[in-house]
Amino acid sequence: MGRGGASNDRSDGPERKCIATGDVQPKYGLVRFVAGPEGQVVPDILGKLPGRGIYVAADRGALDLAVKKKLFSRGAKQPVGVPDGLADEVEKQLSRRVVDLISLQRKSGRAVAGYEKVKGWLQTEEAEVLIQAVDGSGRGKSKLSTPHYGHYIGWLTADELGLAFGRQTVIHAALASGGLTQRVVEEAQRLKGVRQKETGKGPSKG
Repeated sequence: MGRGGASNDRSDGPERKCIATGDVQPKYGLVRFVAGPEGQVVPDILGKLPGRGIYVAADRGALDLAVKKKLFSRGAKQPVGVPDGLADEVEKQLSRRVVDLISLQRKSGRAVAGYEKVKGWLQTEEAEVLIQAVDGSGRGKSKLSTPHYGHYIGWLTADELGLAFGRQTVIHAALASGGLTQRVVEEAQRLKGVRQKETGKGPSKG
């Protein structure tokens, strides 16, 4: 498992083929699209919209390639329109999805925010995931270490984390195991792939 995201050894669940790269991989590493009623491609982040699924790897380059080479029409087996800024819309929806999931974990008591609370969870090994805002102070973030055998999410903004915790901004957060934590990790990994800016790596393990 890499520090940056989801486990690499998960093998359960159906697999799909990316129309851009041709790679076959588990659905949780892809973004599903469908042809909407108006004949335009629509992101289906939750994977629940009706219609023939078109899959693209959760990667900005793959999305851009699919748009540039008009691969969505081939995947849909019919002419479809591609709205401007499709990759940006996917990023926006994935961000909202991650924020919503973290919020649900907070409401269930499986998420905390704030340096001292996060530090406490790390010390008692209650934390499975360390989350730090990409725009937070590097010096402050370096004082906390990714949980052993845990995960690090470091590409959400302080504003996005703030939304998840009902605050204006949040720099440090942690998730306990169970509930929707694995889903948060997977969705955050998809978000990382489509984010335009390279967001650096997490702090080293202590």
